[in-house]
Amino acid sequence: MSSIRIGAKLPDFGPIVNEVPLVDAALRAEEAGFDSVWTSDHIVMVRKTDSKYPYSRDGDLTWDPAQPRFDALVAMTAAATATTHVEVGVAVMIAALRNPLVLATQLATLDVLSGGRVAFGVGAGWLCEEFEALEVPFKSRGSRLNEWIDIARDCWTGTPRGHVYEHYTLPDDVLCYPTPAHDIPILVGGMSPAALTRAALRGNGWLAFQRADAVDLDALEAGIATIAGKAAAADRQASRTVLRLTGSLDLAARAVADLTAIGVHEVIVEVDWKRSDGPRRTIETLRKAAAGRKA
Repeated sequence: MSSIRIGAKLPDFGPIVNEVPLVDAALRAEEAGFDSVWTSDHIVMVRKTDSKYPYSRDGDLTWDPAQPRFDALVAMTAAATATTHVEVGVAVMIAALRNPLVLATQLATLDVLSGGRVAFGVGAGWLCEEFEALEVPFKSRGSRLNEWIDIARDCWTGTPRGHVYEHYTLPDDVLCYPTPAHDIPILVGGMSPAALTRAALRGNGWLAFQRADAVDLDALEAGIATIAGKAAAADRQASRTVLRLTGSLDLAARAVADLTAIGVHEVIVEVDWKRSDGPRRTIETLRKAAAGRKA
């Protein structure tokens, strides 16, 4: 059985942001042996929403929206400056809410500053009111995300081609520097058919999301197969599969060996940051579970 990578979800949301310094958490995760650290993304939340949250049974939010939330890119930068070799990612960014050239330059800059350690998880978004607050049409979020991915890759060459997209016009003779220190992996988030197609045709991998108390191996295995098939048909190669797994450590440990067996390359898990041994306990428990040993 091949080894699975283990990523840590950083304390970037909720009351914990005032209790556990994010830079300390990133450093503790690296020292404990995590392969990656991850932030999450919303620019704004709303008190009430008619939008359905896609990852709960009833479509309701599973958290209080009136909580502090760090900006994803700022949090990634803080994590990168506190560490030396761990990968720094976002799971996932609602990219279409941002100007594509600004976003591409920010990510390239962070990749250079971190020595080539950025992973870019992207998603179409689900919170209609957030799009309204930022004056971005919600209905076109999918096609915008497709364009933004293409624009980012073009910008990362340093000399993007002038092009008239459906939602954005990139002028001729634009220069975008610095260029990234490595090929930034774009991991497409989501569980919908559209997300799987996007991962196959535009992504470097898939960033799935499930709750640890409701792991659906069949859905994950089917998603991996769908992406591989669509990628092959387009003469592309399906690569990395990452699963963000929310819930307790015990539940995550029960699932990790099965996830490895079906082809998941990495899991992003929650950590009890308030415990001094939280990161080390988490990584040791999951490593033992992945190897088929009792913790």
